[in-house]
Amino acid sequence: MGRIIGALAALVLIIALIAAGWYYRPWSPYSPARITALDDPEEFAQTFQRMDEILPSRRIEAVDPQPLPEELAPLDATYSFNGETRTIDDFMSSARTLGIVALRDGVVVGERYGQGADAQTRFTSWSVAKSFVATLIAMAMEEGLIDSLDDNAAKYAPVFEGTAYGETSLRHLLMMSGGVEFVEEYSEDSESDIRPFFFNAFILGRDVDVMAGEIVRDRPAGRDLHYVSPNTHVLSAVVRNVFDDTLAGIVEDRVWTPLGMTSDATWLTNVDNERAIEVGYCCLQATTRDFARFGQFYLQDGVWNNERLVPEGWVERATRPNAPFQEPGPEARYAPRGYGLHFWIPPDAEREFFMAGVYGQYVWVDRDRGVVVAMNAGDPDWGEREEEAFALMRAIVQSVAPPDESEGEPDAEPIGAADGDQAGPEPESSIDSNPAASEPREPPQ
Repeated sequence: MGRIIGALAALVLIIALIAAGWYYRPWSPYSPARITALDDPEEFAQTFQRMDEILPSRRIEAVDPQPLPEELAPLDATYSFNGETRTIDDFMSSARTLGIVALRDGVVVGERYGQGADAQTRFTSWSVAKSFVATLIAMAMEEGLIDSLDDNAAKYAPVFEGTAYGETSLRHLLMMSGGVEFVEEYSEDSESDIRPFFFNAFILGRDVDVMAGEIVRDRPAGRDLHYVSPNTHVLSAVVRNVFDDTLAGIVEDRVWTPLGMTSDATWLTNVDNERAIEVGYCCLQATTRDFARFGQFYLQDGVWNNERLVPEGWVERATRPNAPFQEPGPEARYAPRGYGLHFWIPPDAEREFFMAGVYGQYVWVDRDRGVVVAMNAGDPDWGEREEEAFALMRAIVQSVAPPDESEGEPDAEPIGAADGDQAGPEPESSIDSNPAASEPREPPQ
C-alpha cells in the first residue's frame, strides 16, 4: 500500500511540475502566467501599452518615416453630456485614456497622453485592426488580385474549402453578415465564444485558420448584421494568400511604407515560431499618431502622395450602410451605431465614420471638416461610455476646425493627396467587377 501511495504522490508531483512548466514556460518570453494581466480590468491601461511584450508578434517596420507637419496647440475641448458640461480632462481620467491625436488637413494640431504613455508608445488596436484588413482587401482588388467582393472566401483561401466560411462571400464577411453561429460579448459574466477563441489562439497556440473553419452556419449570409470577429480573420487569410506573405509583411509593404508611418508597429501571432499566424481580427500595436495617419488616408479617399491605393469609390462604399439592416439609429442591432464594410457609422452622421476597438480605441473621421481624431484607452467601462466618447470626439473636431470650415471646404490641401483629391463628394463606385452589384443590395429573403 505504501508503495502505491508513494507512486501516486510521485505521479501527482510530476503532473504538477508539467503543469507549472506549461503555465510559466521559463524557456519562452511568452507564457499563460503573463497573459493573466488581460483578465484584470484595473491593469488594462498599462497592459495595452505592452501587448507585444506579453504575446508573440511580428514586427512592421517604419521603412521610410515621413513625419506629419505640426501646428500644435493645447487640446482643451469641452462638451455636453447628460446635461453636464465636461472637459477632455474629465473624460481622460474616467476613461483611462492613453492617447488622443487630432489632425486637421493632415497637420497634427493637438495631442494628449495619459497613464504614463507618450507619442512613442505603441497601443493595441483591438478591432480597429479590422479596418486595416478591409483596406488590404480593397488594395488586393486595386492590384487585380481579387476579382469581385461577391466571390466566396474559398476561392482565395482554399483552407476554408468545405466550411461555412468557404462558401461565404467577401462582401458578406465585410458587412459582418456571414451567417455563422458565434456569440461575441465582452462583459466578464457573459457566455461568449470570443474568449475561448482568444484562449485557444494565444494560450494553446492553435492554428487560427483551422479554428475559424470549425465555426458552423446558423443562418443565411447577408440577412442581418451579426458582429463576429472570425469573419475578419477569414478575410486576413484571403489577404495572406493573394499577396503570398505574412499579414505583418503585407501591412508593412502596402500601408506602413506608402503612408510614411513614423514608428514601427507589431501584429500579434498565435505562436512564436515558424508556424505563427497573425490573429487577423485584432491586435495591431501602433502609436496614436500612426492610427491617426491611417484615418487621414481615408479622409483623402484612399489617395496618398498622388497615388490611389484603393479602388475609386471604395471609401464611400466602406463607410456607409450597404443594406437596410446596417443603418444607424435607435433600432440598430448595435444601437445607435450603424455599419458599413468594417467601418462604423455614428448616429446622426454628417459624412462622419469611425473605426473602433473594445475598451476605448477609436479613429474618428469627419470628412466635411477635414479632421481626424484618434484615441487609445484602457477603459473597462467603454461600452457604457461610448456615446460620451462620440460627444468628446465631435467636440474635438469642432475645437480644431476653423469656423469657416463648417460647410466642408478645407483651408489647405490634405497632405499627400493627389490634385483634386480633397475630401469632397465621392464619385460613383467602381469597386465591383459586376456593374449590377454596384448599388447596395437588399438582404436575401
